[in-house]
Amino acid sequence: MNERPEVAELVGQWLAKAGNDLLNAEHTLGLGDECPWDTVCFHAQQCVEKCLKAVLTREQIPFGKTHDLEELRLLLPASLNLPASVADLARLTPYATNVRYPGPWSYPDRNEAEWAVEVARRVAQAVRAWTAGRWGR
Repeated sequence: MNERPEVAELVGQWLAKAGNDLLNAEHTLGLGDECPWDTVCFHAQQCVEKCLKAVLTREQIPFGKTHDLEELRLLLPASLNLPASVADLARLTPYATNVRYPGPWSYPDRNEAEWAVEVARRVAQAVRAWTAGRWGR
């Protein structure tokens, strides 16, 4: 399938931004006990969100301005075997907004941050492989 160059470029931009979020999350985890776990969870959620939006862009499936990973998952093509459960996505979604501001949310701990990064890694790897395969790379 021949892609319009602007679609391929935009997909690449989504994936690059997702990769930057994952890099930030992984790097921040390295701070150990000084790590802001909420920041790690935010960047992990952003990585997953941008990966899903890259797939939707690649398939030219319209999506609204949302951080809701479950909503985005419903739009994904069936051919993408997403390595994150609905429960994983539901657990990650609030990190897009809740932890960025003061409020009555639970502060994530090291285990939560490590889990979030692992989910983001799996999703990023699967999406990169899927998009490359779709372009015959």
